[in-house]
Amino acid sequence: MEDPVLAFQQLAPEQILDAVEACGVECDGRFLALNSYENRVYQIGVEQDSPIVAKFYRPQRWSDVAICEEHQFTLELADAEVPVIAPMILEDGQSLLLSSPFRFSLYPCRGGRAPELDNADHLEMLGRFVGRMHVVGAASNYRHRPEISLESYIDAPSAFVSNHDFIPSHLEEAWHSLIEMIRQQIGNCYSRAGNVASMRLHGDLHHGNVLWTDDGPHVVDFDDARMGPAIQDVWMFLSGDRAYQTARLADFLDGYTRFMDFNPSELHLIEALRTMRMVHHAGWLASRWEDPAFPIAFPWFNSIKYWEQLILDLKEQSALMDEEPLIWH
Repeated sequence: MEDPVLAFQQLAPEQILDAVEACGVECDGRFLALNSYENRVYQIGVEQDSPIVAKFYRPQRWSDVAICEEHQFTLELADAEVPVIAPMILEDGQSLLLSSPFRFSLYPCRGGRAPELDNADHLEMLGRFVGRMHVVGAASNYRHRPEISLESYIDAPSAFVSNHDFIPSHLEEAWHSLIEMIRQQIGNCYSRAGNVASMRLHGDLHHGNVLWTDDGPHVVDFDDARMGPAIQDVWMFLSGDRAYQTARLADFLDGYTRFMDFNPSELHLIEALRTMRMVHHAGWLASRWEDPAFPIAFPWFNSIKYWEQLILDLKEQSALMDEEPLIWH
């Protein structure tokens, strides 16, 4: 039996076009690899029609039901006229498609530019979008997708990099003690936040997943969709010093609260979630390092300099988690 992981790593243009044409799409032979590493994503030219996007899913990451649950959420959002890019539904009613050993889905191709995160109008409009998305997200729960948690964002990735000898030997003690400390601090941040509601989220809502047009934003790539607090879909739009973040937060929440209530206690979680993402990202790169695409795309990873810098950055995050949260009036 063909190894699906090896087949995925060696996915060839003719396999891509054959899979798409088997769905009844008449390809014109053009394809362009898009910026994605976890999955393989391509823009496919279509005869006498607009291009489409084909997304081939990495094996052994999400189950079929988890992928379909992501699709269902985006389709619910589209039905509610929230501007997201939902998968195409074929005549048999399916959005998750099979061309053994590959699983894939097709999407309409949409263009756009990154939002201007120092533009108050852009942030207010982004806030309205996320507020509308969370109204839909709060209506029901994911059943097959995990929750954002210490276990999945700190414990599992930190254990992986340790157990697979990614940490340089002279940094091992500093790494283990730092992970233990930030884990405790993250727990303290959650305790200060108190009882925070969990909902269906985009989960990876940064500026690269927002395509801005003259009509406003539309959002792509719900592949990291999980259950979690609302602030997870907010904090990645905030950066800079405290005063700058406070002003940007006010702009964003001015739009958000027109559609969805916001619990200010969740502001205790911003730096905790930022720290969790940093550790999770290191674990993700380590877990994908045997995929030939990753050393090419991330040549700086797995170097002594990388781990030294990550430890310094996590120490800064440790200090930030002990500071007072941002204030929203």
